[in-house]
Amino acid sequence: FTRYQLRMRRLIDVSRLDTSVQLFGAKLDNPILLCPIGGQRMFHRDGEIAVARAARSKKHLQVLSTVGTASIEEVSAERGEPVWFQLYQRNDWGLTRQMLKRAEAAGCPALVFTIDLLGGRNPETYQRSLRRDTRQCGTCHDPAPLVDNRRRPMLADLIAPATPSPEVGTPTWDYVKRLKDATGMKLLLKGIVTREDAELAIKHGVDGLFVSNHGGRAENSLRSTIECVPEIVAGVRGRVPVIVDSGFRRGTDIFKALALGATAVGVGRPYVWGLSAFGQEGVEAVLDMLQRELQLVMRQAGTTTIKQITRAHIVDTRV
Repeated sequence: FTRYQLRMRRLIDVSRLDTSVQLFGAKLDNPILLCPIGGQRMFHRDGEIAVARAARSKKHLQVLSTVGTASIEEVSAERGEPVWFQLYQRNDWGLTRQMLKRAEAAGCPALVFTIDLLGGRNPETYQRSLRRDTRQCGTCHDPAPLVDNRRRPMLADLIAPATPSPEVGTPTWDYVKRLKDATGMKLLLKGIVTREDAELAIKHGVDGLFVSNHGGRAENSLRSTIECVPEIVAGVRGRVPVIVDSGFRRGTDIFKALALGATAVGVGRPYVWGLSAFGQEGVEAVLDMLQRELQLVMRQAGTTTIKQITRAHIVDTRV
């Protein structure tokens, strides 16, 4: 983020700010989205429910993970309106189709298909999360309970076929087309980091893009997502929304992404830190902080609306 420095304008009336954005015809009060994170009840007993209440209170869009610990029906009810649903490719198309129907029945307007986590996570990142003391917690580290469908409401009650489909493999453009044909929800791809793939996504009818590296979990030498935004925005040319996540921690980070052409910005770990500490109130505190910082830099830059934030407000120090 330090590659891009702010370029401020002065003597402009900024007494009134409008942080709203338009996304798929809907007006959002601010451009900060809550990214999908699985297993949120590991961090707080209320998990995704507490996050939904905070999202409702602070007027943020929420995206629910496939491996969340609350159902899309529960989360949408607490949010006060349908949330977006994030999807991982499953072992069988029949199971995927059941989840799509369930999300549609819950009124979900958008499907976010994650394509950037093919081989688990970076081993170095994984090692950092392991315990280094003599205490034992076999239940916590045994993978079996973690994938127990009873702990994953969106996977519960799915009817698995007697013979799994042979087409499992890894995600391909053919699979993207299959998803697009199977649902009326808007389809976004999460994990796009190059102009070439952005252009291919549009060619395959995708409705929006998430520029994401999964928070750095899978690759430790990838460019930061904010560095990927310019080429993707150039390739998209305004045809679909471009949302960016991974590593956003400050209002200035969000401002820079918007200046580079992003439609909105997603945050993940920060709101989960708040959830871990204080539940709903902790999530609200994090969102308040990000909103306050974004509004501060907007005033400093002389911008009163999100549309007024342009490339003219930042300088690329490497050019």
